[in-house]
Amino acid sequence: MHVVLSVGWLKHPFLRNQFTIKSHKQIHELIESGFEEVNIDTSGEISAAYEESESPLKSVHVSQKQWEPEKLIPLELKEAVLDKKLSPEKKFKIVYKCSLKIVDRLFEDPREENIREAKKAIADVVDLVISNDKTSDYLLKMISHDSYTYTHSVNVGVLSVLLSKALYKGSDAHDMHELAAGFFLHDIGKVRVDPSIINKRGRLTDEEMKQMRTHAYSGYEILSETNQLSEESKIIVLQHHERFDGTGYPFSLKGDEIHMYGRICSIADVYDALTSERSYKQKLGTFEALKVMKEEMVNHFHKEVFENFVLLFAPRQ
Repeated sequence: MHVVLSVGWLKHPFLRNQFTIKSHKQIHELIESGFEEVNIDTSGEISAAYEESESPLKSVHVSQKQWEPEKLIPLELKEAVLDKKLSPEKKFKIVYKCSLKIVDRLFEDPREENIREAKKAIADVVDLVISNDKTSDYLLKMISHDSYTYTHSVNVGVLSVLLSKALYKGSDAHDMHELAAGFFLHDIGKVRVDPSIINKRGRLTDEEMKQMRTHAYSGYEILSETNQLSEESKIIVLQHHERFDGTGYPFSLKGDEIHMYGRICSIADVYDALTSERSYKQKLGTFEALKVMKEEMVNHFHKEVFENFVLLFAPRQ
């Protein structure tokens, strides 16, 4: 069923005003948003236009759609960033939604020019995050957890920036714009993985997992080819699946062999995976996910970095 919402973009939790209903959860979200009725499109036009981009990474491999750099960034983002009258909560809601659109479009067309434009937008997001001490309160409430790769990428980007802010507050030794670009694009290598593996419902076979694990190095290659990120930022993409005890990939690095930026992204990546919907597992709540990470994955993460991550979710006075 293809629905059309005839209200403002800020009055509902969905990425678009027109989309295909695919789950009972979306129906409940419509009800909770106050909708008593919605318009239904029976022509099939919405399906053709939107179904492809709503499917996790499918469009990366089969779509001929290309985004021109000047159209990659939603106009709402710049307007929200510059609007001093907009409440912080509404501002961050717009920023989060725009970030989802940017990464979705970039994964459809990861050209050099588009990566360059995406970096500029990510820099605006970072400046907003750094300038407001209540950022985590707003963004942690807005993060959605579904199976879409672009949603996961934005969530990991947001969480990693918040963690970096906590770790490096007051220091100007770290280029947060470059770091954030690496965090938001950490899964860009999945555009070179077979779409049937990316979109598979259920657990991957050993052979499929082997192919999936190529995405970290493939991401590093893509960013090297386009030459738009610093070496340290590309290392984030390369190392976000390395584990402190040496059980990660692609190089089984351990301890101090893993760059601090890679350690940050690794924690955010695991947390979002645990708290997101998957066809083969139930998602965990914040407390349950952090508990699993502490009790069952304690050797995977740098202790101090993990402790600072946990503090992001602590109640504030």
